[in-house]
Amino acid sequence: MVLQDPIIEFNDVSFTYRSQQKPTLKNINLKIFPGEKILIAGQSGSGKSTLAHCLNALIPCSFAGEMSGTLRVAGENPEKLGVFGMSKLVGTVLQDTDGQFIALTVAEDLAFALENENVPQKEMFKKVDEVAGKLELKNFMNNSPRELSGGQKQRVSLGGVMACDVKVLLFDEPLANLDPATGKRTIALIDEILKNENMTVVIIEHRLEDVLYKDIDRVILMADGEIVCDKHPDELLSSDFLTNHGIREPLYVSALKAAGATILPETHPQHIESMNVEPYREKVLEWYHSSDFKRNDVDSQTLLSVKNVKFSYDGTKQIIKDVSFDIKKGEMISLVGKNGAGKSTMASLICGFNKPDSGVITFDGQDLSELSIKERGEKIGYVMQSPNQMISKPMIYDEVALGLKVRGVPEEEIKERVYESLKICGLYPFRNWPVSALSFGQKKRVSIASILVMGPELIILDEPTAGQDYQHYTEIMEFLMEIRQKFPVTIMMITHDMHLMLEYTDRTLVLTDGELLMDARPEEVLTRDDICERAYLKRTSLYDLALKCGINETDEFVARFIEDEKRRKQGKSHE
Repeated sequence: MVLQDPIIEFNDVSFTYRSQQKPTLKNINLKIFPGEKILIAGQSGSGKSTLAHCLNALIPCSFAGEMSGTLRVAGENPEKLGVFGMSKLVGTVLQDTDGQFIALTVAEDLAFALENENVPQKEMFKKVDEVAGKLELKNFMNNSPRELSGGQKQRVSLGGVMACDVKVLLFDEPLANLDPATGKRTIALIDEILKNENMTVVIIEHRLEDVLYKDIDRVILMADGEIVCDKHPDELLSSDFLTNHGIREPLYVSALKAAGATILPETHPQHIESMNVEPYREKVLEWYHSSDFKRNDVDSQTLLSVKNVKFSYDGTKQIIKDVSFDIKKGEMISLVGKNGAGKSTMASLICGFNKPDSGVITFDGQDLSELSIKERGEKIGYVMQSPNQMISKPMIYDEVALGLKVRGVPEEEIKERVYESLKICGLYPFRNWPVSALSFGQKKRVSIASILVMGPELIILDEPTAGQDYQHYTEIMEFLMEIRQKFPVTIMMITHDMHLMLEYTDRTLVLTDGELLMDARPEEVLTRDDICERAYLKRTSLYDLALKCGINETDEFVARFIEDEKRRKQGKSHE
C-alpha cells in the first residue's frame, strides 16, 4: 500500500485570541489523511471550534490573534488563501443551518457558490441537479430553505458546499438541533457521501454515541487546548479517557463497565450492533439479577390536565389533534417527538400564547381560559431554548427582578426574592455582574432564575441542554433536580436528548404529527421500535445490550441501569 501525504497537517500550531492572554490551542500536532473520517471531541472551551476555524481560515482572517507553527490543508496555507480561497477546499456545515442560507429557494442556494465563480449556466444546472439527486432534494428545489425540516435544511447546507467539489467536509455540531432519528440519518448520509465521493470528513460533536453509529477512523480528544488522545474508537472505548475528560460514553459502554466488565478493543465496542458481548455476558447477567431496584412513583394530585385539545394556526391544518394528558404535582415530565411534531405549540397553548380551537386545559382544577397570560405567568413559567431570546436587561440583578417590578412588588420584597433565587441558581456571587460576562450555561441559569423568582408551580423548559457538553448538561440537570427538591415545583421538558429523558424524567409524553402516541415511563418508550420509528426517536442501545445478553425484560434492564447510574452519581457528589 502506497502511503499518501496527509491532506491536513498541523505542526506545532498554537493560537492565542487577541482578547486573551493564554493560548486556546497549544502545540497541536495532527495529521489527517485523504478519505479519513475524524471525530473531534472535548468539553466546551477545549479548543475544538478554534481548531476548526484554523481549517477554513476563519483563523487568522476573521478572528484576530497570534498564531505560530505551520498548517497545510491540501498542500495550501489557509492564511495565504484566505476564507474565500479555502472555501473551495474545505466545505463547512454550521450547527445553525439557518445562518448559512443566502438565497430564496433551495435551487438558488445550491447554485450560489457556482454563480460567484461565474460557472457557465449549462454546467451550473448540471452540477446543481447532480448534487440535489445525491442528497434527495429534487422535490424541494422551489421551496424556501427555511420552510424545510431540520434534516432537510442540513442537506441543503451540505449541498451548497458539495457543489464546489471541496476536498474536506467540516461539520460543526451537526446533531445539536436535530431529533434523534434525523440525527441518525444525517450520520448515515455523511457516511454515504464519504464512501461515494473523494472526500475527507471532520466532525465536531458532543453526541459521541450518535456519531459512532457509523464507522469513524479516529477520535481526536481535546482538553485545555491540547490533543490528549488520538485513537481508533475501539481503543478509546476500552479506556477511561472519555470519563476522565468529562465526555459522555455510549450508554451500552457505561452499562458494561457498571456490571464490572473490562472492555477489550478486540470485541469491537464502536457499535453495539456488531460488538461481541459474549465475554461480558455472565457479568451483565449477574449484575442485572443482583442490582437493587425499586420504582419511585409520583403519587399526588393532578396539577395540569389537558383534555381533548385541538389547535390549528390557519383553520385548516390541525397541528394538535385531540390530545389529552395529566401532569401530577412534583413530576418531572419529558415531551418528545420529531421536529415539527407540535411540542412547542403544545407549550404555547398551556402558557396561553395561543388558544385551543376546542378542548379544555385546567390548572389545579381551574379552567385556564379564564386567566390572562399575565395571570397564567404567575402559575406557569416558560424558559426558551436560547437564553438570549429571554434576557432583556444588561445587569443580572435587574434581569431577575424585572418580572416582580412589572407586577409592582415592593422593593424590599423584590430584593429578598431575587437574592433567594440567585442563591438557588448559584448566581449570588455574580448578582452585580453584567449578563454579557456570563457563559451560555450561566445565562441559562439567569433565565431560569428570572422565572423561578415569580414562584411558578409549573416550569416548562424548551431544550434545556441543547448544545451543552456533558459537564454543563449534568450541571443544568442536577440544578433542576435541586430546584424540584427545594420548591414544590413541577417541571416539563421539551427535549431531543434521549439520555436526559431516561436519566431524569419520571414520565414521557410522545407527540408526533399532533397526536399523543404514548404516555409512559421513559424506558418503556425507548424499548418500543414502533413508537421510536413513528416519533423519530432513537431506540436506546441498552435495549440491544439486554437482548444480546439474553435479557428479554428490556425496559426493566434499562430502568435498573439508570437507577444504578443515579446512585453512583449521588455517591460521587457526596465524596
